[in-house]
Amino acid sequence: MAGFIETLREKNALLFYFGLLCFAGGVVCAILTKTTTLQIIGVSAWLKPAKFFVSIAIFCWSMGWYMQYLDDQKKVDLYNIVLVAGMLYELIVITGQAYRGQLSHFNVSTPMNGLLFTMMGIVITIVTLWTGYIGYLFFAQQSFTIPMTLVWGIRLGIIISVIFAFQGGIMGGMLRHTVGAPDGGPGLPVVNWSRHNGDMRIAHFLGLHALQAIPLLSMAVSKNINYVIAIAVGYTLLVVFTLVQAMQGKPLF
Repeated sequence: MAGFIETLREKNALLFYFGLLCFAGGVVCAILTKTTTLQIIGVSAWLKPAKFFVSIAIFCWSMGWYMQYLDDQKKVDLYNIVLVAGMLYELIVITGQAYRGQLSHFNVSTPMNGLLFTMMGIVITIVTLWTGYIGYLFFAQQSFTIPMTLVWGIRLGIIISVIFAFQGGIMGGMLRHTVGAPDGGPGLPVVNWSRHNGDMRIAHFLGLHALQAIPLLSMAVSKNINYVIAIAVGYTLLVVFTLVQAMQGKPLF
């Protein structure tokens, strides 16, 4: 782990330190879930910011690590700026709305809340499209210093992650993530996924974290590119299954 951190700090200092800041923010918000009483739809107002801080930290560190293998440093540097600016906006809105006792997502209760939510959608779309472009660069570049199985793991991980990032648009259009009931109600610990109705956040979560899962699986279990592709296909089918299950209003757990 120490080697990973040192290399990441050397190769991509901006994403390293921004990710570190996000991890710290996640810890602070996690503490606030236990030390404050403010709630939004039945759970601590600080639970969502805690999850987003940690998730964004993992995303930034993952992309920072992968992009050391790209030759076009100018495009990497530009992506870094877009990513940090976009994620910073998301975190400011999510944390600020939690402080106000307001929903950050699907909240159109006032013009201001609606504007903040709409801008979040625009910003995350820009970041997602840029991430897709980074995926394209991994396809366009022909020579790498790492095994091609890992290259394909990164390529496919980015593609799947980008596809299911856009699944957020379905939830945004519906102004909820629960199918068959209003958002809220009994959920699993920490993630708060619904135990009684369909919850599209499960597919969204699994799809986004293909960014880490597919490369890790490609390194752990395969020395053949065809196996990496098979792993990616199987993973995608699993995520699609959870999405179909949710759209039918059925809980996964």
